[in-house]
Amino acid sequence: MTLSMYAASAPAFVRALKALDAILDKTAAWAEERKIDPAVLTSARLAPDMYPLSRQVHLLSDTAKGACARLAGLPVPSFPDTETTLPELKSRIAKTLEFIATVRPDQIDGSEEREITLKAGARELLFKGQDYLTGFALPNFYFHVAIAYAILRHNGVPVGKLDYLGAA
Repeated sequence: MTLSMYAASAPAFVRALKALDAILDKTAAWAEERKIDPAVLTSARLAPDMYPLSRQVHLLSDTAKGACARLAGLPVPSFPDTETTLPELKSRIAKTLEFIATVRPDQIDGSEEREITLKAGARELLFKGQDYLTGFALPNFYFHVAIAYAILRHNGVPVGKLDYLGAA
């Protein structure tokens, strides 16, 4: 049996988004218990030249919704990147999950050869659907998810590999 484009995309995004949402719940509880201002965590970075947690969530959200929309041939929803608090970041994840839920498998399946064009500053990146998904969207998405996890873990939030992987 072959793996469909839908099966390789939307469910993977959904699982990781739900895992990150649960991690943010743990983060809020941990911060409250220790009387730590959550803004310290949402503005935390792994390195001075890396984006903070809040921006990592914006980017992984953009990647997930953008990939599903592009593969389905739909307009990419635009969310303003204004979320900075844990509740706002959780809301961003919820909006992303809501959008992904509107995309049907039949809209994404068969998109292996669909032409995908992305703007990257002054450049345009051109892909075929399968190469876009496997060589750009999924790696980019998991990069930002992993960095968000690492920022929180580095700052002491008690999360582990099973939190990152999410419910089976």
